[in-house]
Amino acid sequence: MLSRSYFNLLNLDDYLRPDRTRIPRVMTVPGIISDFENDGEAEYDAVSSANQERRIIVANQLPVRAHRDAAAKRWCFDWDKDALALQLKDGFPNDVEVVFVGCLKAEIDVSEQDAVAQSLVENFRCFPVFLPVETQIKFLSRVLIKLGFFLHNLFPSSEIYRTLPVRDEILRGLLNCDLIGFHTFDYARHFLSCCSRMLGLDYQSKRGYIGLDYYGRTVSIKILPVGIHMGQLESVISLDETARKIVELKGRFEGKIVMLGVDDMDLFKGISLKFLATGHLLEEHPELRGKVVLVQIVNPARSSGKDVQEVQNEINNVANEVNSRYGEPGYEPIVFVNGPVSTQDKVAYYAISECCVVNAVRDGMNLVPYTYTVSRQGSPDLDKASGLNGSSRKSVIIVSEFIGCSPSLSGAIRVNPWNIDSVSDAMNLAITMPEAEKQMRHEKHYKYISSHDVAYWARSFDQDLERACREHYRKRCWGIGFGLGFRVVALGPNFRKLAVEHIVYAYNKTNSRLILLDYDGTMMPKGSVDKSPSDEVIKVLNGLCNDPKNVVFIVSGRGKESLSKWFSPCEKLGLSAEHGYFTRWIKDSPWESCLLATDFDWMKIALPVMEHYMEATDGSFIEQKESALVWHHQEADPDFGTWQAKELLDHLESVLANEPVVVKRGQHIVEVKPQGVSKGVVVESLIATMRMRGKAPDFVLCVGDDRSDEDMFETIARSVTNPSLPSIAEVFACTVGQKPSMAKYYLDDTSDVIKMLQGVTSASGQLNKPALCEVSFEGPL
Repeated sequence: MLSRSYFNLLNLDDYLRPDRTRIPRVMTVPGIISDFENDGEAEYDAVSSANQERRIIVANQLPVRAHRDAAAKRWCFDWDKDALALQLKDGFPNDVEVVFVGCLKAEIDVSEQDAVAQSLVENFRCFPVFLPVETQIKFLSRVLIKLGFFLHNLFPSSEIYRTLPVRDEILRGLLNCDLIGFHTFDYARHFLSCCSRMLGLDYQSKRGYIGLDYYGRTVSIKILPVGIHMGQLESVISLDETARKIVELKGRFEGKIVMLGVDDMDLFKGISLKFLATGHLLEEHPELRGKVVLVQIVNPARSSGKDVQEVQNEINNVANEVNSRYGEPGYEPIVFVNGPVSTQDKVAYYAISECCVVNAVRDGMNLVPYTYTVSRQGSPDLDKASGLNGSSRKSVIIVSEFIGCSPSLSGAIRVNPWNIDSVSDAMNLAITMPEAEKQMRHEKHYKYISSHDVAYWARSFDQDLERACREHYRKRCWGIGFGLGFRVVALGPNFRKLAVEHIVYAYNKTNSRLILLDYDGTMMPKGSVDKSPSDEVIKVLNGLCNDPKNVVFIVSGRGKESLSKWFSPCEKLGLSAEHGYFTRWIKDSPWESCLLATDFDWMKIALPVMEHYMEATDGSFIEQKESALVWHHQEADPDFGTWQAKELLDHLESVLANEPVVVKRGQHIVEVKPQGVSKGVVVESLIATMRMRGKAPDFVLCVGDDRSDEDMFETIARSVTNPSLPSIAEVFACTVGQKPSMAKYYLDDTSDVIKMLQGVTSASGQLNKPALCEVSFEGPL
């Protein structure tokens, strides 16, 4: 049962706007939002515009620490200054109110939740979400707001990610966001590759921004590693206690070269590999024995169990072996410092260390090198108090190439943590490196880290989120589906589903109708193995054709032989093949070409090129038409097929530059066809011919699903708005699927198309009713 405080979280806006008294409206009937707007909305807008600007930060956990006062029998809270969510606040202008929403790190009894929520709201502007432990790992996000998501960890490669049973659902959930952020391009590339392979989505880079088109929305991809909180760290560095700790550690390690590691007790941190590399260093360089010390700070494990214990045992065994082999009385090559260790103590260790070794075999970001660099920079006061005298303003970082911070540290020594020899050589290089080079590397790192702190990251992410949502006001957003199948669809303000009742009314009051239907993806599902039309499709088409007021055409990219065979039962059906290159008005009329004389010598040039790419790309094939050549790669590896398609497009454009052809990329195809051939030209010719025959159309229905059909929609729109042409009373341009289109209407899938056509014919009383054609169109296109 939900507590009262949790119910109020569902009305968070009421907390933030005490002057607002009504619950936000919930739509209970289908339709476009504007259709249900009323005068109350104007009052709401006036109130909200006067309120203070605000940022709501939603995180897994609130940036507060909780502890229970046993004596007072109440919960007490204070800020968790190490929490990234809290540090983001410094990136926003001072006059912006920051509100936090998330879970607590403590389990609060239901009887205390109201009091806890009230205290956190009043004192911290934190809104707690009290979730059962078993549901805290579940996230449900709904967009009709600006929603950004940043993954503070790695995103796996598609080979690994594809093994997840709910792989598609997770991707679709992330794509409900307006902006998705990653630390490195590698992580973003893995995500984009998964979207391409599993959802068939291609990304584009426009003016330096990466975007994915998804259900009418552009999902922006941001790549920027998060930084550290400079002010917080510098305040720790300036403390007198920090200077005293540095003096203590300097005395403890007097005469030693200190290398430092700071890691969690974790399988992926590569601690045992680091210890093996240290042993190898001392084996290969005996002169360093007694001089080099690796101080390893081990943070407590974040979980418990057999795996963690095995890792800990392995680390201890390797450390003991290295220390027993190369240690001496009063000297241990590897020094363990078991955590938890305070930030202040860590800063002191950083300050005395000549080198920082981050050897994780896989990690998200890892800010240890950043903290190390700033700690080595120190301050004049710290130098004076600790006796460093500026000697700390040089540093060397050894960093694994498999962690997020690696690309941003251009002066670091990058290593493969699995290569023990390589890590050992890097340690030796760091120790023997000239002081001037250490200083140069340090200055390069400090310049970047100090200018790209967590405040910079927050500002940059906030600005990109604003940019990504800049076009929101021009679109209508709809939430479709439930649970993991939920998705946000953005449609144009006039884009709506085609209602059968609407089209039937227009159909019955008109007398000269032109009906244009694409085939693949419109009348026939794209995934069908058997591409021939079903009996149901033939029946519907014959029902339309039997009405003497109708001119019905299948306008397809397929060849005329296939179309002739498939639609032989439809005597009065018009066919336009190969995107309009060939056309016939009824079954008994001859095929006419849109170009009476065409030179096809260009095929002798294009075909060998396509054959080369077909042989090099497993799963691809060539479709040869009379007027065009098409290279298909839908059955090839998605990434490789896309790369090859780009190369083939460039290759063909180069060798056919002087030929009268057009080279185009479509969905999983590269096509070469004569110039001036398109479905749009077909529509122009059909309308012109009907007008010439004295049967100018007063009703046009055009249904298609892909890019080639957009040419038809554009031509129809141009014909409607052209004042020099007779007006068409009723026009229905309809795309299949909810996506950006020049069509005004949409239907969800091919089954909806068939149902719509069935509804038109049955409502008009024409289904299976014989009729005589009043006008026969058998002339050339």
